[in-house]
Amino acid sequence: MNLNTKPNIVVIYCDDLGYGDLSCYGSQAIHTPNLDRLANQGVRFTNWYSNSPVCSPSRASLLTGLYPARAGVEEILGGKRGTVGLPRNRTTLAARLKKLGYQTGLFGKWHLGVTEENGPNRHGFDEFFGFLAGCVDYYSHIFYWGQAGGVNPVHDLWHNKAEVWQNGRYMTELITERAVDFIHGHTDDPFFLYVPYNAPHYPMHAPQKYLDRFPDLPKEQRIMAAMISAMDDGVGCITKALDEIGKLEDTIVFFSSDNGPSTESRNFLDGTEDLYYGGSAGIFRGHKGSLFDGGIREPAILSYPRAVPGGQVCDQVGMMMDVVPTILELIGAAVPESPELDGVSLATMVQNQGESPHQDLYWAYSGQLAMRRGDWKLVLNGKLDFSRAEVDDVHLSNLLVDPGERNNLAAEQPDLVAELTQAVQNWYTACSGEPARCEK
Repeated sequence: MNLNTKPNIVVIYCDDLGYGDLSCYGSQAIHTPNLDRLANQGVRFTNWYSNSPVCSPSRASLLTGLYPARAGVEEILGGKRGTVGLPRNRTTLAARLKKLGYQTGLFGKWHLGVTEENGPNRHGFDEFFGFLAGCVDYYSHIFYWGQAGGVNPVHDLWHNKAEVWQNGRYMTELITERAVDFIHGHTDDPFFLYVPYNAPHYPMHAPQKYLDRFPDLPKEQRIMAAMISAMDDGVGCITKALDEIGKLEDTIVFFSSDNGPSTESRNFLDGTEDLYYGGSAGIFRGHKGSLFDGGIREPAILSYPRAVPGGQVCDQVGMMMDVVPTILELIGAAVPESPELDGVSLATMVQNQGESPHQDLYWAYSGQLAMRRGDWKLVLNGKLDFSRAEVDDVHLSNLLVDPGERNNLAAEQPDLVAELTQAVQNWYTACSGEPARCEK
């Protein structure tokens, strides 16, 4: 293997970004020129799914190529069924690429274990700068999430295993700065750069210069737009750095988000119980925490100018667990098959405009089950977000004619409902080793 011919790899991952929150996905309020440019030079996916409607399991699938249950992370870490962290015996994309001679770096949010044993440096990353838990204050980098016995603020900013302090520095800009430094520091070696921004996850913080770009938006939308705009600037800085070292054409860049937009009342940390509607899932039903498409269908962009034709809009189905095998095939490495990976390579799909290799896709989260087969989508015990369950226990949609999942066809298609219900329950039992959990 001639390492000098291997492309660099950059994976940029947002946090709680909705399908309708980018201008290249139809937003009229938020301008994202750098992501628009990336989409124009690559592939913009319109049927791309996260493996989960929440942070940790989505990230586990992205990095391992496995369904969350098989990755060992089914819930938000720290939640009621959360594990200590991503198990050491799960192989990440970073670990696979490291064996192929790649230098690896992570700058941003980990959220796959806060202990040293489960940290990024133990999962294939040579360098880590960022935070380990689920969220931080953007300026103090303190973790305020409620814990047993109340709120116990903990400072959470690290460089590898050492705690570091950058009080007053805006987290989005810090992540971008470190990512750019990593690129300039690896001009000769092939590298894998993972940039999981925490934007636009709560708490809702943004410098005035970004807020000033959106003076006419309502308060909730304005702060969301500002946070996304800061992240989009970061994407521009990263692609500019790649261009400066002469590697933009030979770099695989993948961009997406872990789940749909959050309605959590704690977005503003103001003690109210009002739902937050700053983010947009576009035409799709549901939000973060929901297995309706608003919680799991994500904006996704893949750019690799040397080998993937640009200007594509791909309507074929893809999933976060497909990133690992797709990248491996694009760099010419061996692609493990099932059961080592659940994801499948989409290289042919993006290089030759082929069809998706997926027949069925499955989801399980917090008592909900869902699957998609062709244009049919079944949701069992569906919720609209973490708290709202104002929907039918069994919901069947034809996404071709009803992409917003507004019309329940379950009563009209009882045989199909029975078939898909059995399929998703069998999948979950085989995947997790547990009976399907699907009750209120």
